[in-house]
Amino acid sequence: MPTRVCCCCSALRPRYKRLVDNIFPEDPKDGLVKADMEKLTFYAVSAPEKLDRIGSYLAERLSRDVVRHRSGYVLIAMEALDQLLMACHSQSIKPFVESFLHMVAKLLESGEPKLQVLGTNSFVKFANIEEDTPSYHRRYDFFVSRFSAMCHSCHSDPEIRTEIRIAGIRGIQGVVRKTVNDELRATIWEPQHMDKIVPSLLFNMQKIEEVDSRIGPPSPPSAADKEENPAVLAESCFRELLGRATFGNMNNAVRPVFAHLDHHKLWDPNEFAVHCFKVIMYSIQAQYSHHVIQEILGHLDARKKDSPRVRAGIIQVLLEAVAIAAKGSIGECQQKKPKQ
Repeated sequence: MPTRVCCCCSALRPRYKRLVDNIFPEDPKDGLVKADMEKLTFYAVSAPEKLDRIGSYLAERLSRDVVRHRSGYVLIAMEALDQLLMACHSQSIKPFVESFLHMVAKLLESGEPKLQVLGTNSFVKFANIEEDTPSYHRRYDFFVSRFSAMCHSCHSDPEIRTEIRIAGIRGIQGVVRKTVNDELRATIWEPQHMDKIVPSLLFNMQKIEEVDSRIGPPSPPSAADKEENPAVLAESCFRELLGRATFGNMNNAVRPVFAHLDHHKLWDPNEFAVHCFKVIMYSIQAQYSHHVIQEILGHLDARKKDSPRVRAGIIQVLLEAVAIAAKGSIGECQQKKPKQ
């Protein structure tokens, strides 16, 4: 269906709408009209006050195309958004961001795996953009919930299921990085968010076929493993999350681990529990090690009515944690620490 308007009507339309309309070809298979995209980008950079209108109009078009299942035009709209985000100076994108996040949310809600992955990829790109000032009014509650749900995808096609789960983990990683960049650390560490993020990562970490039983810290995964294996990517994200934890929010990150292990009865056998706490102890900052040990002791006391085998599993985890702390090797990350 043609997307361009007739000449007489076009002259009456605002310039920003004409520029946006022109980036869409008559046949979506032709892809983004690059020459017109350059014109739109130049206009947006030259008149940043128009970015919010450009974003709103693109959001209007994308919402309509999502409802009509015109995925070709959706792909073009998101490609245009990504280019505008990267081209415009950091202080000028704030009016544009709300429309952008609205469009990403539409894709994540669509139920179509292809569009969910597309939305995630755009969100991750956005998360890597450093804004000049934090946006204290902006919250990412929806994205935490949606990405966490994607981490638990039960799609009937194994390949699509894996793709959605990887997208969910990458989305969580993007939320964590964005909130740190925006200096909104307190928001992401709230219990209602940690209670979704941590179990989602642990759920995927459980899919590791051979749990690392070595004495030393877990080895860093390769880039290829991160891209293709949800378990490896989830563990990498979990390490990064723990590495960013501070004195005030350490417990909020650790307590959901106990809840997950309890709910799934993973203390007996306890190989996965031991692996989890190895990751924790080698990822946190050294001065917080006693917090983790105290939490394990508290959990052991709380489970005093459990079977001896369950309590023995918790005790073994405690011994492993104490042994790692005693070596003084806590916090020696095998990966390069994330940029703060």
